[in-house]
Amino acid sequence: MIPVIDISALFEPASRERENVDRAIRDAASGIGFMTVTGFPAAVLLTPQNRRKLFKVFDLSDAEKSKLLRWNFDPSKTNLYRGWFPLQVGTPSYKEGIDMGPDIAHGAGVVDATDPLREATPLPDDSLAPGWGADAAAYYLAMEATGQAVMRSVARGLGLAEEVFDDAFAGGISTLRLTRYPLRKDASGSASFAVEHNGRTRNLIGGAHVDSGFVTLLAQDGVEGLQAQTHAGDWIDVPPADGTLAVNFGKLLDRWTGGRVRATMHRVLSPERERFSIPFFYEPRADAEIAPLPLKDAETFEPFLYGDYLWDAMTNFVEQKGIRHMRIPRRA
Repeated sequence: MIPVIDISALFEPASRERENVDRAIRDAASGIGFMTVTGFPAAVLLTPQNRRKLFKVFDLSDAEKSKLLRWNFDPSKTNLYRGWFPLQVGTPSYKEGIDMGPDIAHGAGVVDATDPLREATPLPDDSLAPGWGADAAAYYLAMEATGQAVMRSVARGLGLAEEVFDDAFAGGISTLRLTRYPLRKDASGSASFAVEHNGRTRNLIGGAHVDSGFVTLLAQDGVEGLQAQTHAGDWIDVPPADGTLAVNFGKLLDRWTGGRVRATMHRVLSPERERFSIPFFYEPRADAEIAPLPLKDAETFEPFLYGDYLWDAMTNFVEQKGIRHMRIPRRA
């Protein structure tokens, strides 16, 4: 049910093989809305050894992690959107981690202190995790390249010029997230965090949701748990094979393409051990205008700025609760 697609041809000139990959991506995007991909240039960065390098951030002491917290978890901090989010006991989303922005790869020149969506990412001191910052930057750049290749394929699959999305994503505010899901042995006392699947009661560690944006590129650690919902309402496993990315599409891309690309509900069930994942949310610039595409029968809507949409969407999540009032829409 979840197609596995070798996308190596997307990084080469036009060819019959690339057309076949475009067709496979178009079918996945318009069908289940999920796919697992291989053949991307950064696959070497996802060997078990290299993943462990990125996950070294979770070895920091609680005191050092607290220095990276966001404002809604520690009002003494000035960072609102980037930084550390601690484990939230009592919620379906049972995870901790760090959200990082483009400055980790592109430097301080992309920071704009007047916009939380473009704020600097708080990072641990290099001496505490030698080489970690460079590894995170390399991975960020590789995922930007992969995201662009996927979006160009989507454009070709829609019959549009392959560069139609390029301008919006130039200088984008993509988020790299490192996530740790501890083992949830019980449902923290709440039956609402438990679900029945294949005759077994399983605990949720990631509540069912649809991503808000465009494309999510998710590296898993070989541990099962991620599931996608079919059109019939059934939940199916997304394979967590090493060296692959699970790719799904967001609500805004669904809307922008008139439903030709489907945003799919997904969730995470607790496996029998802790689980790590690396989602990369490929995103446009905060000031990129989202306007109707030249697609037959697509929805007509008033253009809006991506940053305004993103802020409204993301401040519904527990990691950013309570900060909506702290960014004024750039377009009233």
